[in-house]
Amino acid sequence: MAMQPASQWNSSLLSCCDDMGICCCALWCFPCLQCKTVSEFGECLCLPLVESLFLGCGVSTAMRAAVRERYRIQGSMCDDCFSLLCCYSCTWCQMAREIKERKNHSAPVTVQTTTVQPQHYPHR
Repeated sequence: MAMQPASQWNSSLLSCCDDMGICCCALWCFPCLQCKTVSEFGECLCLPLVESLFLGCGVSTAMRAAVRERYRIQGSMCDDCFSLLCCYSCTWCQMAREIKERKNHSAPVTVQTTTVQPQHYPHR
């Protein structure tokens, strides 16, 4: 299987208004945006709530790293931490836009395998 080259984020950190639905959700109910984002990424809906209870940013850092890993986006943990420290809500909006964009443009792949057993015919 060939490895795909690393890519970039589809939108910049400060492009919050590129998707007004995500922007408004972040503005009016930020925890809702976080829970919706992790859910659409396939993780437990309650993960962001755990982070808010313990006043850390471990879940956000892990989530951003997981998004980068899944979509092969260039970056590092240092980049992730810096983004979260500079603008926490913008970082979550960027992740939400990325997940939404990638889900909208991904085509489902169906693979079908067939096993053929060798046939032995009697000699005549």
